[in-house]
Amino acid sequence: ITCFIIGMNFQKNEKSRIIEYLGYLAMYFIFSAILYFILKLSDRLPKNWTYINIMVIALFIVLLGKLIKMLLK
Repeated sequence: ITCFIIGMNFQKNEKSRIIEYLGYLAMYFIFSAILYFILKLSDRLPKNWTYINIMVIALFIVLLGKLIKMLLK
């Protein structure tokens, strides 16, 4: 089935774009949560920082990756 899906050449409709966007959004929250718990459990998180601070750091990492991808094109 995977080979069939990979070999397909189809245009993205609105539904698949929304699903793809929701997938990116879910992975952003999962990545932020994992980063938060790693920093919290390793005791490297400042005492007054919350999950929102880690989300900002994760957003910066994502935007930096997009910038590098754009510069390498």
